Parts: sequence; C-alpha cells; structure tokens
Amino acid sequence: MRRRSTIYAGLVTVVVPVASVIMALGATPAGAAVGGSGPYPADYETSASLANHTIFRPQTLPSERLPILVWGNGGCSANGLSQGNFLREIASHGFLAIANGAPNGSGSTTSQMLTQSIDWAVAENSRQDSKYFNKLDTTKVAVAGFSCGGLEAYAVSGDPRVTTTGIFSSGLLNDADDYQLRRLTKPIAYFVGGPSDIAYPNAIDDWGKLPAGLPAFMGNLNVGHGGTYDQPNGGEFGRVAVLYLKWRLKGDTTAGANFVGADCGLCHSQWTVQQKNLTLDGGTPPTTPPPTTPPPTTPPPTTPPPTTPPPTTPPPTTPPPTTPPPTGAPGCTAVYSVQDQWNGGFVATVTVTAGTSALTGWRVTLTLPSGASVSSLWNGVASGTSGTVTVANQSYNGRLAAGQTTSFGFQGTGNGSGTTAACSGS
Repeated sequence: MRRRSTIYAGLVTVVVPVASVIMALGATPAGAAVGGSGPYPADYETSASLANHTIFRPQTLPSERLPILVWGNGGCSANGLSQGNFLREIASHGFLAIANGAPNGSGSTTSQMLTQSIDWAVAENSRQDSKYFNKLDTTKVAVAGFSCGGLEAYAVSGDPRVTTTGIFSSGLLNDADDYQLRRLTKPIAYFVGGPSDIAYPNAIDDWGKLPAGLPAFMGNLNVGHGGTYDQPNGGEFGRVAVLYLKWRLKGDTTAGANFVGADCGLCHSQWTVQQKNLTLDGGTPPTTPPPTTPPPTTPPPTTPPPTTPPPTTPPPTTPPPTTPPPTGAPGCTAVYSVQDQWNGGFVATVTVTAGTSALTGWRVTLTLPSGASVSSLWNGVASGTSGTVTVANQSYNGRLAAGQTTSFGFQGTGNGSGTTAACSGS
C-alpha cells in the first residue's frame, strides 16, 4: 500500500522548475571536485550524436573497458549537471556515466532518454572512428536515478542489456505501477535517505513487493531526500555507489563485501542495511550448507575369497521381468491469474508450486486465447509470444522445496482471460 504518494508526486512535479531557476542564476554544485577521487581524473563532455545528454568519462581513457551507467536526474531535470559531482566521481573509477539532459539544460526528461544513452554507447563502441571504439564494456550496463530519475530507471530496467538497477531516494508512486516490480529479473539496489526521506515509504513498499529470489540490497543513510550528491565527490552516496558498481559491473568482490552477509562493510557503518538473496559471486544463495567433513566410506570386505568356485545356476530359459523406469517427472502446479485488464492489454501472474518432491527446475505451458500475445515477461524465460507459449524458470527461481512456490508475470496484448497453464518439473 502506498503512503504519502500525493506529497511525493508533488515533489517530483515541483523540483524541475526549481532546478531550472537555480541553473538560470548560474549556480553550480557546492564544493565541486573536478576529477573525482578515482585513478582516472574525469570530467564531462557532450556529443552531437546524443543530443540533450551529458557524458562523464575519464579524461584519458584507460586500457580497461569502461562499464556503463545511465542516469536519471532528480526531478527528472534536464540539467545533466544536476548530480555532477556524484557522476564525475563514478567516472573517475573507470566508468562511462551518461546523464539525461544537457549541461545546465532546462525542462524535463523522459525514461526513453536512458534507452537512448544505452543505444548510443553500444553504437560508439562499435564505430571504428569513435574515441570509444572497443573501449566500452557493453555487457555491463547499470540504469539508475535519483527521485523522479529513479522512476525513469524503473521504466527501462527490463531492457535485456541492463545488468543492474539503482534506485536512489525513489519509489513507485501508485500501486497500479507494481507490475514494474514483478518484471524485475536483474539485481537491484536501493540507496535512500532514511525515514526523513520523503521517498522512504514508497521505497520500503517496493522492497516488500520484489519478486521472490531477486538479489536486492537496501541501504538507508539518515540524510533526508537530498542525499549527498552535491558534496565533494558526491559524498557518502558517491562512495557507496562506486563500491556497488565496482561489484556489479566489474566483479570486484572486495567491493561487494560491503553489501553481502551479516558482517558486511556497510553493516558496521552509519548505514541501515537490508539484504535479499545476495552472494558475492552472483550465484543462487545455498539453501542447505555443504557438509564440513566428507561422509564415511565403507571399507572393503576382509573375508578371503573361497578356494573353490561356488556352484553355478544355469541361466533361465526366459528372461526375468524388468521394472520399467518411472515415467513421471516431479510434480508441480501452475495457477494463472489476471492482475489488470484494460482495453487492448493486460498484466498476468502465474504462481508455480512444487508438489510432494523438490524441483531443480520447472516449465509452464501457457495456452493463450486467439488475439492475445505476450509483449514482456519477468522472472521466467519465454519461448513464443502467442498461441502456446512455454516459460522456463530463471537461474535463481528454479529450485523449489516440496510445497514451495514462486511466480512469474507478463504483460500482454489483447484479452488475458481464458488462458490456461500447465506445469512440469525436473
């Protein structure tokens, strides 16, 4: 249930003109730290082929490929320097960070601008005349944003090129938008300003509705909604964002240790921490600890062999009956339900429940009525879009104990009623 949605929505609406007035007066973020604290002094530039965006990058591109962060500003402001200190700090640690909006731009942005940033980075990495040719790691892309920018990040987190999502002092405004949570399949992290942050109730509401098995982190620093973005190097939010991106986009498990486990680095700091399904290597958390000692082995028999061979039995004239192998796979059930239906489209959820035996994987066969098709799906891997559609588990939600449930969802076109679902397990 959403709380304070009206107030928060009002904040999202009014921040844009306020930011525009500040930039019109020529103000710059306080304590700007040109270069950042990382090993690659960074600044920003623009590109004619990516209008209305601001690109933060190391001034001298390193030999290592740069993972990519695309960023939505607070208030959905079209000033690409709104969180400039914060983004410059990230770039100085070997990342390409692209913010919506031109430097000192005015107006507002859209979530499509984040997709444009990804498209541009992928194209520049492939263009031989580009300074970024083969310099970007386009397999490692984070989408993130602050406040209204966090809502933009949610909107494009289903892009298959996205590796992880970062939500900074933000949360969905309406329960009708919860389908955006149900379609999440990649790790997500929340960095919020504590109970005094106006977005705190909505972020906590989102946290409680994340798909079962989704790797997720939430950190609260009691600084309120404004965060620390304008402080030198982005302050504490900048420091922690760099650690998270090093872990998720560069595989740095030393950085990851700040987020994982009861003894995590941020667990012993001013941050209040919550975790779900986190492992340093990104695998599925174990449900049963491995044994600490090997099981005993049975020693070979010590009785000496007989000195005379035993009598033999003549072979039977007809072969003995054999027991056929079992033909049934572990059982499961699938329950289909329509969550929302409108003229021309719908959102549906399928709940998968293991039977009396544990599953290592499952597959659901959906039979859609004529005219209905799947346009996007989360927490499963689909084959086909209309008629008979098969959906297999993701890597993190295939193992189910006996009686345990998980779910996947999808958005479709047409009418969702009349769909049937059948489940098979392995």
